[in-house]
Amino acid sequence: MNLQQLKEALFARGAALGFTDMEVAYQSTNRFNSNIFKGEIDRYTIAVDGGLAFRGRLNGQMGYAYTELIDDSAVELLVNGAMASSTVIDSAEAEPLYAGPFDYENLNLFDEQIAQVTPEERIAWLKRVDSACYAVDPRVALVNYCQTEAVAVERMIANTNGLDRSEKINRAVLVVGVVVRENGDSKTAYHFVPVVDLASVDPEAVARKVVGEALSYLGAEPLESGTYPILLRNDAAGELLAAFTSIFYAENVQKGRSLLKGRLGEAVASEALTLVDDPFLPGGFASRSFDSEGVPSRRISLIDAGKLNSFLYNLKTAAVDGVASTGHGAKASYKGAVAISPSNLYVKPGARSFDEMVAATGEGVIITSLQGLHSGTNPVSGDFSLAASGYYVKDGKVVRPVNQITVAGNFFTVLKEIEEVGADLEFSPGGAGYLGSPTLRVKGLAVAGK
Repeated sequence: MNLQQLKEALFARGAALGFTDMEVAYQSTNRFNSNIFKGEIDRYTIAVDGGLAFRGRLNGQMGYAYTELIDDSAVELLVNGAMASSTVIDSAEAEPLYAGPFDYENLNLFDEQIAQVTPEERIAWLKRVDSACYAVDPRVALVNYCQTEAVAVERMIANTNGLDRSEKINRAVLVVGVVVRENGDSKTAYHFVPVVDLASVDPEAVARKVVGEALSYLGAEPLESGTYPILLRNDAAGELLAAFTSIFYAENVQKGRSLLKGRLGEAVASEALTLVDDPFLPGGFASRSFDSEGVPSRRISLIDAGKLNSFLYNLKTAAVDGVASTGHGAKASYKGAVAISPSNLYVKPGARSFDEMVAATGEGVIITSLQGLHSGTNPVSGDFSLAASGYYVKDGKVVRPVNQITVAGNFFTVLKEIEEVGADLEFSPGGAGYLGSPTLRVKGLAVAGK
């Protein structure tokens, strides 16, 4: 029994038992992961997981069930499971199923180049990266992280309102981390690389970048405490954005967990800032044509030249505000409940390069890394206090690396005090969605050091 036959059998059996609104969702994930340590395979995983989820309304209550079985035995298991759960789950709030319009972008999200690379080829290439890092400089003490992962996902969602949509997605990444040592001083750096075609990524170039970054931190010392103009480098800016993305979730706004409540149409940020969520971004790790509820994805500007334009909605939160879903319903897996998550969320890049922004800085601090993002941030108030490292800049030149400093401020204030957005947009995984930012020049943040 294929998926279409299984779907039809589920809906027929559910209807016979009195279910009205019904939905079936399928997801299968094929994952390859390997890590190299000192030239040898440290970890090697090939895993396939997935399953089928069913939900339906019975006597006014929504019931849920899921299974890993994809055969005719799943029909009775899912329908009976949903029937049982409908009697114990109190779903006082309406849980609508999508009923159109069914107007989707036709995206090709499955790259044959990624699919055709064998595990043996990936491992051989990964060993080249590991070896290249040690060859860059004798001060490389350890390549502590040299990992590649390739993921292929197939998903489908259908309901009794006419929804029937499926798509296949794949992606691959490389993450490299190194430790360098000199005169008892140790420093680390990490680099994330999206990989489509192995031939297009030079292992030696990757090694030079990550090792060069780590070496540049040697000799770092704390900075004198004070308030400094800040260049949040693209990676650090992305980390900070990821920590506060939930302020744009409609559920948090509606429940008073975001200070953006009641501010649609207002200026909440500098005119230099435009924040875009683009599910159609070429190469985006969270690109998609529909969300986890089957709602067509669409490109939106959450903030446009400083003005708050929209929140991220799923069907339930959209119904509360009387608006259309923005296509941001999300499930962590086929087993999960529907929540909210961005797709490819990024700050629209500006005109000047990172080097040009540094050259235009009289005095300031470049922040390249933030630590303690889970414990040191408060998404409700916007306050943050984070350990950081980076470089001290004077008269447009990097003077020295700095570490053991703490930067503190308020995210909503930072949004207002962004003076310039750089051209160096960079994405990285982590948190919800696929987040990216260029370097951001911020008027000032409190820095605690010496």
